[in-house]
Amino acid sequence: MIDWQPIFLSLKLALVTTILLFFISVPISNWLASSKSRIKPVIEALISLPLVLPPTVIGFYLLLAFSPNSSLGGWLKETLGLELIFSFEGLVLASMIYSLPFMVQPIYGALSKLPPSLKEASYVLGKSKWTTLLKVLLPNIKPAILTGLVLSFAHTIGEFGVVLMIGGNIPGETKVASIAIYDEVESLNYGLANAYSLVLLALCFGILLSVYLFNGGHFKLNRND
Repeated sequence: MIDWQPIFLSLKLALVTTILLFFISVPISNWLASSKSRIKPVIEALISLPLVLPPTVIGFYLLLAFSPNSSLGGWLKETLGLELIFSFEGLVLASMIYSLPFMVQPIYGALSKLPPSLKEASYVLGKSKWTTLLKVLLPNIKPAILTGLVLSFAHTIGEFGVVLMIGGNIPGETKVASIAIYDEVESLNYGLANAYSLVLLALCFGILLSVYLFNGGHFKLNRND
């Protein structure tokens, strides 16, 4: 019989990660779309690294960074009492790092394509940069925002390598659906592995279908589309 706890934990992880990523990605995307800084290509490359690096590579270095034996991990434990290894909080932070380009790229691409006259008109009317972003620019890129939200959510649900490296396999804490599938396959319990897989397949398909319907069939994955 299927245990729904890993499914619900996956949904919780995806929801928390997506919400936090949105608030982080909007200012980053806005800066990338308007900046002419020399370090911009470096920032773009760092953000896009998860698209080409194997998840286990990112998971390994995050494991080293978050370990209580490292400088960062030791400081977090001693100062904030926070241990990120084998915890839900660690999964959230790792998922945010790994899914960052899936949120940033659609928003960045859409902001880059907006006519400069929108900003200029807002500034002429005395609006601040922050007000212009929130009330003028973002309302004009709703499809791109929805794309970023959905991609980040779906990508987090399906992640395995980073989740396994950082969270391990703790029931009720870090055992998400992808880990549950792996466990069942290792135990040669293909029926239950299939059940988990079908649930994730239905969830992801339903989410993507709703976006295609909402965007009228246009689902842009990155700023080059």
